[in-house]
Parts: sequence; C-alpha cells; structure tokens
Amino acid sequence: MLDIRFIRENPEKVAENCKNRNNKWDINVFLDTDAKRREIIGQVEALKAERNTASKEIGAMMKAGQKEEAEAKKEAMRLVGDKIAELDAQQAEIDAQLKALAMSVPNMCSEKTPVGASEDDNPEVRRWGTPREFDFDFKPHWDLGPELGIIDFERGVKLAHSRFSVLKGKGARLERALINYMLDVHLDRGATEFWVPSLANKDTLTGTGQLPKFEEDLFKTTEGLYLIPTAEVQLTNLHRDELLEGAELPFRYCGYTPCFREEAGSAGRDTRGLIRAHQFDKVEMVRFAKPEESDAELEDMTYEAELVLQGLGLPYRVISLCTGDIGFSARQTYDLEVWLPSYNAYKEISSCSNCGDFQARRANIKYKDAEGKKHFAHTLNGSGLAVGRTMAAVIENYQNADGTITVPEALRPYMGCDVIEGF
Repeated sequence: MLDIRFIRENPEKVAENCKNRNNKWDINVFLDTDAKRREIIGQVEALKAERNTASKEIGAMMKAGQKEEAEAKKEAMRLVGDKIAELDAQQAEIDAQLKALAMSVPNMCSEKTPVGASEDDNPEVRRWGTPREFDFDFKPHWDLGPELGIIDFERGVKLAHSRFSVLKGKGARLERALINYMLDVHLDRGATEFWVPSLANKDTLTGTGQLPKFEEDLFKTTEGLYLIPTAEVQLTNLHRDELLEGAELPFRYCGYTPCFREEAGSAGRDTRGLIRAHQFDKVEMVRFAKPEESDAELEDMTYEAELVLQGLGLPYRVISLCTGDIGFSARQTYDLEVWLPSYNAYKEISSCSNCGDFQARRANIKYKDAEGKKHFAHTLNGSGLAVGRTMAAVIENYQNADGTITVPEALRPYMGCDVIEGF
C-alpha cells in the first residue's frame, strides 16, 4: 500500500508507474475522491467552529436572561449537529472508498526495475551452468515419471481434480529430500525456520497484497479462511501490527508449506506435468530489513536461491523483471529460471522480490531506530525453491538412456540411493 499523502502529492509519478505496469488504476478517481473527502472535512470543521461559537453565545444569553433567544439558538445548533452527523457518515463512506483505492494501486517500481511492456522485455542478468546435450531421445518428466512409477497424474485427478498429482515411492522420497535439502541450505546461512498454518484469514492475505486484488486465485473455505498460495503470506504476517527493534534487523526467515492456487486465467498454459499445479510444495524465504539494507538483502536472497540450484547442478539463468511483468507488491524482482529439456527453454523456478514498505504499510509492521523513531520496515520474499518444478528439472536433466534417473550428489544423503529405478 502506498502512502495516501504520497499519492496525493505525486499524482504524475503514480500515474506513470501504473502506465508502465500495464495497470488501469485511475489516479483521477483517487484525486476526485480525495478532494470530496477534504471538502467534507472543511465543512465539518466550519460547522463545529460555528457550534462552538454558538455555545458561548448561548451561555451569555442565559446569563443575560434571554431565554427565548437561547432556546432558538439551541434549536439551530441541533440542526447543525444533525448536519455534522450526516457529513461524518459521508466522510466514513468516502474514507472506505479512498482506502479501497489505495489498496488497489500497485507498488512503485524501483529505479533498478527496467521499463518494459511484457516478459519479452525482461533483461537477462547472468547464467550458470550449461544445458545438457543428450545422446539419446530424452523424455519429459510427465512421461518418465509415470513410466518409473514415481508420479501418478491419473490418480491425482481421481482423488481431486486436474492439475493434481500423486507421488509414489522414490517420487515421494525425492520430494521430501528436496524440501529438506533446501531448508538446510537456508539454515546453514543463518535463517530461522518456521512451520506455519496452511490456512490464512482475510487480514493476513490483505497484509501481503493477495487481497482484495487476487481473490479469484485463492481457494476459500466455508469458514472464511483461505488456503495459502505461498508461505510468504504467513511468514510476513508473523510481525503484523508489531514494532520491531531496528538494531535486531535484518530478520531472515524460511519455511516449507504446501501452496494452493486456482491458477485463474492460466487455462491452456503448462497443463502437463508438475509446472503449473493447483497444489505444490515450496520452501520460502522472507526477510525484514531497514530501508537502507533492503537492496543488499535482495541481492543476497537471490544468491541464496541460486546456491540451491548450483548445489543440485541445474543450469539456470537470472532475469530482472520489467515494469510490465513485475508483481503487484514488488518494487524490484529477480526471477530464476531453470533449464527444462522438455521445453527446450528456461522456466521460472524462483522469484525474489523487494517489496519496500508496501506490505509493511498494509500489515502495519514498523521498527524503532536508535533514536526511538518509528519507521515502516522493508519486506522481501523469495522462493527457495518451488519443489515440484525442481523435481521436474531433476528428473529431466538427470535422466539416463536406460530410463533411470541419477540422483544429484547433494540429495543422496537424503535419498539413501544414487539412482531412481522403476518398480
């Protein structure tokens, strides 16, 4: 959420930012609503001043024995009181409209975020590793996994719906191995691990920006709770409505959760395999930092996600998301894309973002500096990594001509085997 005063004082910047983001948020609607609010406030203040003056006059009339005049003045002031109550009700309604407008405007992009219209304008920052050249006809993970008996898409549909899957035997063990390996990488770098609920309330999802804008992408229960789309939601809101000690920042958190997404509007995209599922596992990184530290924390968080991929020996590239592709709450984002032979392309496997104070304003997360002054913290989040997509990358990049899969060395202590063979 942007500071309402910032929007009011910088309408051109906000409008330009929305234009660069391909966002149709209308600054003029906000300014008109804000003008109405200030007009009402002015009317209320004038009426209250009139009432205060009248109150003194009524007192003087009563002392002077002018009872009839005093009663007439009282009656006039009762009408003024009714008008003030009416205007207060109008202001409350306009305040709600103004807050809703402020909640729906995207974050201001960082100067480091490149301007562009779509994902086609995302510049590449760097690459690591070389895509493997196969000397046999390789198979996509959606074929090889079922052939080995480690992934069952048909039973996933039978148990739930399309875009769900069942993992069996060493497939289930590979999922668990990846989760534990990822967590250990983050813990070795000093992160604090959390285990959080998979359901979140409305305030929690509003705090990180999923609500109200992206409600159609969420699974909702009859109790008014939502299945979380990422652990970012819970880890960030751990400190909602809290005052942190600036001297203790930055906080570096991580946690594994299942994630649930409706994937509204993605019909026909990546429908096969593990790339775009309604339920998937993810290890998430979240950080809280002071404003002067957050850019450096973003670089370090991105590096930490890269360490996971490097440890697995998976080729990847890092791209910088442009204004037309960056997420609603982010001011700067790096995407990590892993090489998938089945696509003959790099596919997103992690997104690391600096949200500035955007989420902290929504969730009221502040810190106290050495002088006792209060400031909104900066929040950051990143996938470390999306487990299903990592599994797909391991299966495809480490497959062998005989249909087996070599287990990456980093995962062997967790798997207890060197090769995944069929049942």
